[in-house]
Amino acid sequence: VTRGTETAEVIMSGQGETHLEVLASKLKTKFGTDVELAEPMLPYRETIRGKSDVQGKHKKQSGGHGQYGDVKIRFEQREDGENDMLFVDEVVGGSVPRNFIPAVEKGLRENIKEGGVLAGYPVIKLKATLYDGSYHAVDSSEMAFKVAATMAFKKGLEDAQPILLEPIMKLQVSVPEEYMGDIIGDINKKRGRVLGMETDGDMQSVIAEIPMSEIQKYSSDLKSMTQAKGEFKTEFVRYEEVPALEVPKIIEKAKKMREAKEAK
Repeated sequence: VTRGTETAEVIMSGQGETHLEVLASKLKTKFGTDVELAEPMLPYRETIRGKSDVQGKHKKQSGGHGQYGDVKIRFEQREDGENDMLFVDEVVGGSVPRNFIPAVEKGLRENIKEGGVLAGYPVIKLKATLYDGSYHAVDSSEMAFKVAATMAFKKGLEDAQPILLEPIMKLQVSVPEEYMGDIIGDINKKRGRVLGMETDGDMQSVIAEIPMSEIQKYSSDLKSMTQAKGEFKTEFVRYEEVPALEVPKIIEKAKKMREAKEAK
């Protein structure tokens, strides 16, 4: 049993669905604990395909000191393949004072963790260039610039063709030769790409890349295809854009999960 660091789910692993059901039954009979079994949430990500140039301006007057922060930021996808956000400071002439620039970066970094504009998943592969803005000698503060950065972030992502990304896994399956056709056909059906095949003793091994969403119940699928004579292992490779047909389903599912969480 582990705890998902990103989803806060308790993840119970076993040798198949029957194994998990037996464990859940034991928890019920021994400890009186009801267990709701569900597939683990998938760690989707969001990024942008295009570019945007936006302004985030936070101005509030409420007697005494007000709040004022104003930033202009360009958003685009990182070209170096790294997942972390790249923050670039191109401010000249003091349009945004040096002491407020870290607050702008902090506001953006908090937002990428809280999630993007499509389904609320963390944002990766983002480059944000702060190049201009303005301030007020009395009303500007770190908090005001953080809020301005948040406003720019949301508008910037909406204007830059946001897209969903899904985790892609490397899958290695070892089976007796007579099952190779079924395995390859199933991988193709699951949106996978076969990369190669090799002989492993009296077994045949298939190496492929496949979306994580398609192999959440692969142990059961493999068992039924090979009469329990196959084995497999997986490892994370990278993120790739989700096909357009799958996007509405993922967004709808994420929306329902958020609503259920808020209801609790």
